[in-house]
Amino acid sequence: MSRRPARRSARPAYRVAAAAAAALTGVLALTSCSSTNPAETGGSSDSGYVAGTGESVSVPAAQRGAAINLKGSDLNGKPLDLASYRGKVVVLNVWGSWCGPCRAEADDFESVFQADQSKGVQFVGINTRDTQIDQAQQFVKSHGLTYPSFYDEDGSLLLQFPAGSLNPQAIPSTLILDRDGRIAVRALQPLTSDQLSKLVAPVIAEKS
Repeated sequence: MSRRPARRSARPAYRVAAAAAAALTGVLALTSCSSTNPAETGGSSDSGYVAGTGESVSVPAAQRGAAINLKGSDLNGKPLDLASYRGKVVVLNVWGSWCGPCRAEADDFESVFQADQSKGVQFVGINTRDTQIDQAQQFVKSHGLTYPSFYDEDGSLLLQFPAGSLNPQAIPSTLILDRDGRIAVRALQPLTSDQLSKLVAPVIAEKS
């Protein structure tokens, strides 16, 4: 008697495709330094934020949300409170020592800080996903950064930003806060000194 060949269980094609898509999504979600193609969380039409494509977005004053409040520790373990800089224009830069574009822009950020701090501008970094704090400290030392940075080892500080305002996967990224602590500019891309200066200037010029 002939034996019927065993049937091989095969998943339907649509399940295979779905599994592949899910795997790809997971890889993209874990990709670091996504400066050229950041996945966007997106904001609602009345949030004042526009789904970004790696470009800089300015938020009109009338559409800016509530002030950003962050509390934590700096790279030396000292308390750092963003609210202490109210009344100043604050440039928030998200960086990691492991991120190539962050290393490329670091010197430019320090130069703009030196040029603009007398105009009432404060820079604050958010160092994220550096599991060894000495790596972040070495980054600061090697680039001569004189402004403070939050130490955000697990990325929890980034998750405190309003939905649509900052994508935690876009590193480096920069937010410029007005004197009331509200987001005036968002850049999900590396910036040169010229680019950064042009973004900060209009916020400096605003009446307090």
